[in-house]
Amino acid sequence: MFQGPSALTLDNKGRIAMPVRHRDVLTAMGASKVTITKNPPGGLLVFPPAAWEDFSARVSALPMESSGWKRLFLGNAVEVEFDASSRLLIAPELREFADLSRDVMLLGMGNFLELWDKRRYDEHEAQVVASAMPESIKNFIL
Repeated sequence: MFQGPSALTLDNKGRIAMPVRHRDVLTAMGASKVTITKNPPGGLLVFPPAAWEDFSARVSALPMESSGWKRLFLGNAVEVEFDASSRLLIAPELREFADLSRDVMLLGMGNFLELWDKRRYDEHEAQVVASAMPESIKNFIL
């Protein structure tokens, strides 16, 4: 299970180093690669192979009226192998979509990860905290 935030640096070639705690989870899964795709709120989704298979199957099963969303998720998916230094190269098109700069945040979200530009994530989180908490969340955590 992936959990916790990691403040990382995107290098000049567009690579990030996978934090050890996430790398250990991926190693335990036998995963030497991940699939990265767009995340509509503004970041990227990073899936190990089994989670990607589940997610992509669910997206593929959506009705035709969802073809634009299928295209967003499946048509932009890039499979990436870790290099010898446990870094991931983020495709230029995905970096542009997520507006990734030097400072990024990698968030563990259970069976997948999210990658955000740090500034954009901070803005997103501030908006979430400032908004009214949905009843479903209040009833769940309070």
